[in-house]
Amino acid sequence: METGTGTFFQGFLERTFHLSEQKTTVRREITAGLTTFVSMAYILFVNPSILGAAGMNKGAVFTATAISAIIGCWLMAFLANYPIAIAPGLGDNAFFTYSVVLAMGISWQKAMAGVFVASVLFTILSFLKVREIVIDAIPQDLKLAMAAGIGLFIAFVGLQGGGLVVANKSSLVGIGSMTVPTTWLTIFGIFVIAILMARKVPGSIFIGMIATAVLGLVIGLIKTPTHWVSAAPSMQPTFGVGITHLSALADPQMWAVVLIFLLVAFFDTAGTLIGLAQQAGIMRNNKMPRIGQALMADSISMLAGSVMGTTPTSAYVESSAGIAVGGKTGLTTLTTGFLFVLSLFFSPLLTVVTNQVTAPALIIVGALMVSSLRDIQWDKFEVALPAFLVIAGMPLTYNISYGIAFGFLTYPLLMAAAGRRKEVNGISWTLMFVFIVLLYILNIMPNGTMA
Repeated sequence: METGTGTFFQGFLERTFHLSEQKTTVRREITAGLTTFVSMAYILFVNPSILGAAGMNKGAVFTATAISAIIGCWLMAFLANYPIAIAPGLGDNAFFTYSVVLAMGISWQKAMAGVFVASVLFTILSFLKVREIVIDAIPQDLKLAMAAGIGLFIAFVGLQGGGLVVANKSSLVGIGSMTVPTTWLTIFGIFVIAILMARKVPGSIFIGMIATAVLGLVIGLIKTPTHWVSAAPSMQPTFGVGITHLSALADPQMWAVVLIFLLVAFFDTAGTLIGLAQQAGIMRNNKMPRIGQALMADSISMLAGSVMGTTPTSAYVESSAGIAVGGKTGLTTLTTGFLFVLSLFFSPLLTVVTNQVTAPALIIVGALMVSSLRDIQWDKFEVALPAFLVIAGMPLTYNISYGIAFGFLTYPLLMAAAGRRKEVNGISWTLMFVFIVLLYILNIMPNGTMA
């Protein structure tokens, strides 16, 4: 009976996720899902912290964060069969708190109404396949640049989170202090992962992260949880608040907020999906198979999150860690979603996943993702400059959308100047004007920032 059950389960996974076709195994996919989860688990604590600064209940946001991630990951698994996880995005929650609530003086309840409306519009655009058409129309060189830019971006996040790069008044950034013990914990993790990868050990990134966490616990740099199990906090303080405050949309200022949330979510997810698809080898003839299903999974999770009480969800760049250890199908994201279910009851355990544990993985994966640079047409300046601006813009502005904007503000004009105007599609011209409007709106809003 046990063997029969195992055979049936194996057959179900094969039929659902086409493991043989993708040349992967159940064990490899589960390892990838674990790696992705460990890499992005920080959002369970970072999101409540950021939204809590806006006055939202942290416990409710914690639960809303986990459930929206579960919905997004499982929809991505079964609808699109992609190893790309979904959870509330960092840039959106920072814009919500610091630019909308604190700078503009809009209550978090009204701001959440703006998120809900943006989510509805987002879902409609996905259903009408507008997002799919736009992503397919993005030139190949810019798609490659997005992948490399995201690689540099997440490497920079890792360097910063691990303490190797810090703020510097005279030069903006500088090297971190080597007298800080946690910085050496990051360095230890980098070397462990790098050595394992050089020796081609399967699951190198995940093993390295576990080793880093264990060392941190042993030497006291990571606190041992006082208890292991806790009930999931109630979402009652935030559930449905956005819907009950829709009257706030009578204020024209709120529609600017809606537009920003819509555009940022649109291009953050588009850029991340393209970059991760390049890394995973999903792209076919410059297009992503089942992109419509992937975008619908993202849209539905964003809508669900706005109802429960969290800011827009997004495809997660940390999925690159799971892809790097071999994740190729939706079984990876199914595993990640299942672990988010467990996290609802084992939240104290997740406190051991500190920045120093995730930083080495992000740095190593960033190095892997910049490999797409080799396929960009660097000998053609009209392509090289927009690609460079995308790549440099993401880490230097600390925002994926800004990097994409820099590329589209220059690509159509330079292509036309080079006598290649006929190669530029109408969508590229449209996006150029969209980003001009977006940057103008951001400039006239308080703080002039979305992240």
